[in-house]
Amino acid sequence: MVQKPWNPESYARFGGLRLRPALDLMAQVGALPAGDVVDLGCGAGAAGPALAERFHDRRRIGVDISPEMLAEARARAVYSDLVEADVSLWRPETPPALIFSNAALHWLGDHATLLPHLAGLLAPGGMLAVQMPRQAFAPSHRFLRDFAAEMFPDRFDLAGWRSPVAAPADYYRMLAPFGQVSVWETDYLHRLEPTVGAHPVRRFTEATAMRPYLDPLTPGEAAAFIERYELALAAAYPPDPDGGVLFPFRRLFFTLTLYAR
Repeated sequence: MVQKPWNPESYARFGGLRLRPALDLMAQVGALPAGDVVDLGCGAGAAGPALAERFHDRRRIGVDISPEMLAEARARAVYSDLVEADVSLWRPETPPALIFSNAALHWLGDHATLLPHLAGLLAPGGMLAVQMPRQAFAPSHRFLRDFAAEMFPDRFDLAGWRSPVAAPADYYRMLAPFGQVSVWETDYLHRLEPTVGAHPVRRFTEATAMRPYLDPLTPGEAAAFIERYELALAAAYPPDPDGGVLFPFRRLFFTLTLYAR
């Protein structure tokens, strides 16, 4: 199935909430060896200005598979270079000092192969810094799987579904042979403001988690799916009197500082 293009405007609707984890991850980056800074899965470049401020004296390379997102990133004028590539296949010209990836690697499978591969691309003493949502078992994401499998079993076979993000200890074990590892989780409690014509959580997920479920549906099917999702969200995340909601969201972080070779 060919996935529909990413919508930068829809993704940016909650830009401040999505940027906070990137800044929290960046705060854990210490001294680095010589080399470039890579924003892997940079999307529209939301983290680009902060990376440019922190690493103004280094080449900053953004890598993403979406040309629509890269066009937005290019407009920010904060990257030294932008590369359109599948992040799992991308290879740097020279070993980078930092591979920074905020909310991107959960879209890729086989982390047990991918992450050691990324570690092997780093310069000696370099750092891999990653943040991924770990929200798959929360109602906001579980409803999507449950309703898709029930309503459209011809399009969604989720019997063998597994979370795209593993347990924290799994990432520690994957990366510990390569250097010093730190792994942690943070539960953010987002206050989502009222939105016209939609539950605020649906507005939050429609640019990301909902995409694989809406893309194969006809407009009529999508409308029925969204209606059911909205009803379930209203029960799981009841609106405040003004229509806003409190939305807990879990994210997993880890850093690897490569052993000097």
